[in-house]
Amino acid sequence: MSRLVKKCPSVCTDLPLSNADVCGKLRLMMELLRSCYGPTARLKQVHNNIGGLVVTTSTSSVLLPAITSSHPLINVMKSSLLSHVHRFSDCGLFAAILCLSLVEQAKLSGVREHAVIRVNNHLLAMCISYLQQDGCSCKVSLDFCRSQNLIALARSVISSKPACVLTELESLHISRLAVHAFLLTVPCSIPGTVSLGKIVTVTIKGHSVLESAVFTGLLVDVPEDNFFDTKDSFSAPLLMVLFSASLAGDLCEVGEGVIQAHPHLDTASQILDQLLELGKQVVKDEVRVFVCQKVIHPVLQRFLRCHGVFVIERLGVALMEPLTQMTGAQPVATLHSTPPAVAYGKIRHLSVKQFGPKKLLHLQPFEESTVCTMVLCHRNETMLNELKVKKKGFKQQCGSFWDQR
Repeated sequence: MSRLVKKCPSVCTDLPLSNADVCGKLRLMMELLRSCYGPTARLKQVHNNIGGLVVTTSTSSVLLPAITSSHPLINVMKSSLLSHVHRFSDCGLFAAILCLSLVEQAKLSGVREHAVIRVNNHLLAMCISYLQQDGCSCKVSLDFCRSQNLIALARSVISSKPACVLTELESLHISRLAVHAFLLTVPCSIPGTVSLGKIVTVTIKGHSVLESAVFTGLLVDVPEDNFFDTKDSFSAPLLMVLFSASLAGDLCEVGEGVIQAHPHLDTASQILDQLLELGKQVVKDEVRVFVCQKVIHPVLQRFLRCHGVFVIERLGVALMEPLTQMTGAQPVATLHSTPPAVAYGKIRHLSVKQFGPKKLLHLQPFEESTVCTMVLCHRNETMLNELKVKKKGFKQQCGSFWDQR
């Protein structure tokens, strides 16, 4: 039997910096990030030593998670830098190079650790004080009333990474779309505190960047056999019901607790009967769009389609919040009670948008909405992923400017 050793509290020390191997890894990490910084930045291809996916990028938000290490100090540095990137969505490479340079110079200077900490804290306080001043020359004012200023900001963000591989015309096109999408998230007539809406990004590989577009509402990827005839007419508004619970008919989806059933009772048929009762109530309430975050039982799907209800399943958790925000629907989390009338949302129109062989269902909002969809097209997956990251960074930067205006 092994001995029980009392757990010691965590201790933070600078001992790893006396290890030449650790210092070498920090130096290598700094050189790796430094070569990705600035107008002469170079791309990096990263993969782990046992194979796996190869990542091609020069963006800090993609590069840092791809770098793996077993040493706690490097992981702490990575976590703090990623926290900075997630909060500010900018200057990730600059922050990483600065932090690693401070660590290296502190080690080379020979100054005692406590003195280095005091000096760094003093310099940090001076920088924060300067940046908070109104006359700080590092600040840039952004006029939201002029779209050219926003387009210039978008181009500076999107064209900063070589992996996007954009021509001047493509860069201008994407910049305009990014500004258009951001402006669609700004509510027009809401008093008091204004909160920005949502931009949902759909990526399509193998098409020209100039085919990218922005649409109000949501574009949803559904199986082709679910598409309706484009000649079908729908009278606005279309009532919509949204379920967050699984409607697959599995017993495990009924809920928590102990279930007591008669030995000769067919639980599957009982649950199916409950699902059909739910479908009958939805048809009676003249619901035209039936959406579920998870799976819908095939029998229930057939029943709804036979009664003219359009069915969307496997929506996913990412689209639940934008859909509820756009339609006003309240997600229903159970199948044991009929949805109340206040839980229904409204959609103005359904249509199909086609990009090459790919078809997307377009859900258009009934009233003014701050939810839009940006369709990003590019020639290959690497370029597409890099472009998506930079588009997201521009949206977050505009949101920060908006909050500070």
